[in-house]
Amino acid sequence: MDEQVIRLVTEAVLRDLARTGKQISGEELTRVITKILQDNPPPVLAQAGPQNAKEALEAAVRTDYSQYPPARKGTNPKEVVIGVGPAFQMEIRRTINGIPHEEVLRNLKAGIEEEGMVPRVIKVLKTSDVCFMGLEAAKLSGSGIGIGIQSKGTAVIHQKDLYPLSNLELFPQAPLMTEEHYRKVGQNAAKYAKGEQVKPIECKNDPMIRPKFQVKAALMHIRETQQLDPAHPYIEWEDRS
Repeated sequence: MDEQVIRLVTEAVLRDLARTGKQISGEELTRVITKILQDNPPPVLAQAGPQNAKEALEAAVRTDYSQYPPARKGTNPKEVVIGVGPAFQMEIRRTINGIPHEEVLRNLKAGIEEEGMVPRVIKVLKTSDVCFMGLEAAKLSGSGIGIGIQSKGTAVIHQKDLYPLSNLELFPQAPLMTEEHYRKVGQNAAKYAKGEQVKPIECKNDPMIRPKFQVKAALMHIRETQQLDPAHPYIEWEDRS
């Protein structure tokens, strides 16, 4: 993400919050940011130079996935499918805290393989919601277990017969995720696939992380959502590092 865009939008949001004196949820913040980008308010236009914030955010060319092979339903009971987000390794190449996507995949795959299971990566283009990504990955997995990973780094372990918002493990604070965490996510997903008893992964919890990264998270989610391609709901995906 362009740091200038993040700064300009953050300033605009802070001005709006200071003026209204209210607190808003993450979903409301995303709507506020989207409106700012759509309306191009004068303060942002004046500072953004030749490209205003909206143009800068949408500068990346939308990827055409029409020539990519559709993701197949796996038959190998040892398979664990990783479903990455629409902007993963293309419009967005690092998680919200700067981990390169190739390192995220490397660690997820390593964790799966260390448990004697087989990883496969697909790209989910029908949704930008991590739980739905994980569920789609699980439905296409030979074992019925899948991992969903948003471009910003939020992750989930899912099972094919669960409701979308009912999952095996959810890792919602992406800024606190490390490479080691992703390796453990791969290990646990493989253990679920083997039917073994699984100890949930311990993660840090920082209540100040959300306000610190809220604007950047919302911008990354908007960028991810812009890449949705319902005509190609899921495709086979290899590491694009």
